[in-house]
Amino acid sequence: MQIHKTAIVSKKAKLSDNVSVGPYTVIADNVIIGSGTKIASHCVLEGNTTVGRDCEIFTGAVVGSRPQDLKYKGEKVFLEIGDANIIREYCTLNPGTEEGSKTVIGNNNLLMAYSHIAHDCSVGSNCVLANNSTLAGHVTIEDRAVIGGIVAIHQFVRMGTLSIVGGCSKVVQDIPPYSTCDGHPATVFGLNLVGLRRHKLTKESITSLDDAFRILFSSGLTIKHSLEKVEKLPKLTAEVTYLINFIKKSERGISRSCRK
Repeated sequence: MQIHKTAIVSKKAKLSDNVSVGPYTVIADNVIIGSGTKIASHCVLEGNTTVGRDCEIFTGAVVGSRPQDLKYKGEKVFLEIGDANIIREYCTLNPGTEEGSKTVIGNNNLLMAYSHIAHDCSVGSNCVLANNSTLAGHVTIEDRAVIGGIVAIHQFVRMGTLSIVGGCSKVVQDIPPYSTCDGHPATVFGLNLVGLRRHKLTKESITSLDDAFRILFSSGLTIKHSLEKVEKLPKLTAEVTYLINFIKKSERGISRSCRK
């Protein structure tokens, strides 16, 4: 364990072997840090925060500070961060709001500089949040999603797996899985073909998704009628079935196509 002499680490914090802590970093009570994690200078880790193994936390990050929610009155809340996450300069990550609630971040995520993850959020694994991307409270980001720089995502919005949102977008409704979205507000431009191929989806799966996307986002039909039509396609792959279920569970509505 390597702790710089200027760092302040509470005796109540639990640091595993091979943790390094840089100059002027503060680690408060109840923080738990897994083996191999590296924390740079001038960071603050507080609250009931758990950081997994082999993470990298860069200069100035503030992890686990009280949620920016006027309803919060000092309840016991949590922030759970998985393994092998990269948290770049000046990111801010908040715990939950209500008693016992938590914000959860999976594994192998890249949070670029100044990213913000608010209270009660859920971020999957293998996601990328580019610089200044901002998640409001209760946002859900599924695995392998990519959020462009300076993107703002509204409360309670869900972003589906293998979707990507372009930089500077305003996201106020759910982003469909496997989609490429952009704009003010963000709308669907088509399939995230680069992401699908990179993750080795079969040609049959991509073709099936393409057929479903044409009906859902380019036919001019309502969501209800387009879903009915998609469900009658001759081949419903696992990905199309997942897309259908994601849309059916939407509470804020689905971002639709920008094309007329």
